[in-house]
Amino acid sequence: MSLQRFSLDDKVAVVTGSGRGLGRAIAKGMAEAGAAVVTTSRHGDEAEAAAAEIRAAGGKAMATVTDVADPEACNALVARTVAAFGRLDIMACNAGIILTNPADQATRAELEQTFAVNVGGALYCAQAAARQMERQGGGSIVVTSSNASLVAFPDLLTYNISKGGVDQMVKTLAVEWAPRNIRVNAFNPGYLEHSMSRSEGYDHDPETEAAILRLTPMGRRGRVEEVVGVAIFLASDASSFITGTVLPVDGGWCAL
Repeated sequence: MSLQRFSLDDKVAVVTGSGRGLGRAIAKGMAEAGAAVVTTSRHGDEAEAAAAEIRAAGGKAMATVTDVADPEACNALVARTVAAFGRLDIMACNAGIILTNPADQATRAELEQTFAVNVGGALYCAQAAARQMERQGGGSIVVTSSNASLVAFPDLLTYNISKGGVDQMVKTLAVEWAPRNIRVNAFNPGYLEHSMSRSEGYDHDPETEAAILRLTPMGRRGRVEEVVGVAIFLASDASSFITGTVLPVDGGWCAL
């Protein structure tokens, strides 16, 4: 098989939550693989900084501000992408948040906030992308999930639930949209060196860090660049017969 199948040449990709961290790395990686990339964040300066970094490296990129929890904003994101680049081939639904909440203390507000971004945000962007992709004859939707969808993490109740919902959503969308030639897959990172939004206090606790290293067979956190190749693979023609998959990228955590 030609390695060209791993290329994203002539494709257009949107990466949500790409102002920093994992999303930014995915956006840069997809640009390096040949895609024109739309970076998005709720913060315009972060989205523009990511796009500028891609352009400085010789890639094509445009930045836009998007609140993925708003369905109309997701529709507008796709419309802006098509207006700028003429099509949409890849929707990388990466935006997400994590709140620390033990099961007996989680509040309605925390549940609704987590679901609005992690589940709603992925769904609304996928729906908007699918409408455009169907007109084009197909496309790939890649969702950032978590190994918290596969095993339980204490004190992360609403996050765990939301990522479980993301995995089931990915499978459902994959089944329903396969006849339209739209593939939908998720990858499920474990603990990475980059902290997600609002997780810094939890992630930087020394006891938590010791447990992470002890329970990860590879004995360390993952680096964001180690996840990028998985996202590119699922977006590319190299995975053309893969849909509905949920792929752990966690240093062996779920293998224990």
